[in-house]
Amino acid sequence: MKKRFAILVSGTGTNMKALLDAVSRGFVPAQPCLVLSDRPHAKALAVARQAQVPTSVLEFAAFGSREEFSEAVAAELKAHGAEFVCLAGFMRILSKPVIEAFPNLVVNTHPSLLPSFPGVDAVKQALDYGVKVTGCTVHFIDEEVDHGPIIAQEAVPVLPGDNERTLHERIKAVEHQIYPKVARWLALDRIRVVGRKVDIDDEEEEE
Repeated sequence: MKKRFAILVSGTGTNMKALLDAVSRGFVPAQPCLVLSDRPHAKALAVARQAQVPTSVLEFAAFGSREEFSEAVAAELKAHGAEFVCLAGFMRILSKPVIEAFPNLVVNTHPSLLPSFPGVDAVKQALDYGVKVTGCTVHFIDEEVDHGPIIAQEAVPVLPGDNERTLHERIKAVEHQIYPKVARWLALDRIRVVGRKVDIDDEEEEE
């Protein structure tokens, strides 16, 4: 039986669409059981509905604290039978209730080679610092921002004349490749975590 997974979004959901496309072509052998957003007008929700994936909205302002919000998110994920969770442009920091409910089962993608340039404006940080290479990282979440064990990374060169938009677009194109790979590994139980070390049983397979 295919594993069930949820996707959390706040905006347009380009990474969500990459995941759903990978499911539809059979590359990710899992069933998307929920797309949850903290914003009722997130464009990603319409995309999810068109793909016939159940959607839900939990607005952060409706809760008294990040802890209460995270408890509600965890409950909603459990109610829909999620077995792992992909954050796809989800702009809220989740705390212990979600992390404990899904230990080493909540993944996030970040537009830098962590631990460099964590937090917001990672692409701007890279340009301001003058690096020649940046990239993207898919990692498990923990209670610190952009800190959990790293699953996959890929480098993206910074080209002469790059600005935030052009560099971020090239980073997103790479994210759309490696995020479905991580979702596939999770669906097939190919990831093992010991401390901060992540081991992956990555068989050579053609998409």
